[in-house]
Amino acid sequence: MNAPETLRLLVSSGDGPRECRRAVALALRRMEQEAVDAGVRFNAERPDAKGLDNDPSSALVTLSGKDAVEIARAWTGTVQWICASPFRPKHKRRNWFVGVFPVEVSELEEVNPEVRDLKIETFRSGGPGGQHQNTTDSGVRITHLPTGISAISTDERSQHRNKQAALDRLSAKFILRQQEARGRDRATQNQLHRQLERGNPVRVFKNDLFSEVK
Repeated sequence: MNAPETLRLLVSSGDGPRECRRAVALALRRMEQEAVDAGVRFNAERPDAKGLDNDPSSALVTLSGKDAVEIARAWTGTVQWICASPFRPKHKRRNWFVGVFPVEVSELEEVNPEVRDLKIETFRSGGPGGQHQNTTDSGVRITHLPTGISAISTDERSQHRNKQAALDRLSAKFILRQQEARGRDRATQNQLHRQLERGNPVRVFKNDLFSEVK
């Protein structure tokens, strides 16, 4: 039996305004629902919240499961959101863009932390309920000591599986941090957003409900 596919996608608003960040949040919500419906495990690492709104400028999505490739393929490219600005009522612009890009394997290999730099802690994790809830130390928290970056997993019943999930999330946080560092180059961000606006969208959504235009 083949191992489930695991893919990572960077979802980015480029140098777009706040409306594009809202589009990122809406796209992540829709992508998660489609992944769940397809039986694909979904995780999205977001930057630490900054400012008054919680809409992320970017996120790193991890998809795992036999249909992960199909989900990734359906989203890769430019995503267009047609909607009047929810923040600037008199603003004439109605088209907002985000990009969804596959993260290359070479980028994943660059961010693997050294084992000696990791602090691994276990704790009691609440399960689905019943007599076995909170009876085993199955939850895992992993902290990268040089940077303070940490990741937690309580999704699995097995401590071993939670450890692997936490490691995967830690790697995702490193990748997102790397991508954010690259994105702080204003010229790079401007170029990215111009590419998004010029590109043919792979999917188009409209209004506050993020309804897909077929």
